[in-house]
Amino acid sequence: MADGQPQAAIPPQPKARQLRACLLCSLIQTPGDFRKSGCPNCEEILQMKGSPDRIQSCTSTYFDGIIALIDPETSWVGRWQRTSGNVRGMYAVRVKGRVPEDVEAELESRGIKYRPRDQTDID
Repeated sequence: MADGQPQAAIPPQPKARQLRACLLCSLIQTPGDFRKSGCPNCEEILQMKGSPDRIQSCTSTYFDGIIALIDPETSWVGRWQRTSGNVRGMYAVRVKGRVPEDVEAELESRGIKYRPRDQTDID
């Protein structure tokens, strides 16, 4: 964090086959990073930190494309992907899967519309 902005870890190349993408924000990390820190964007809702079962149900290994989000606030790609308010990091363009029902219910109770990251819910 050279300039004080929060950011996610960039996974090393040898771990590329193990990478997982968050089903809520599409951030890509290793399972170890999700276990150690959770998702820096969604931890309050997903609560993955220290929970292998939660990591399995709230992330996916099936994703397409990778975006390096360097300046979340001004990036047009960030706006297009709905990641503009998130931390810097590597994001999947598309993630296969849905968050668990309890997470969808929590989002709904907070007045947040859940949009799957597989691009099936087009505005």
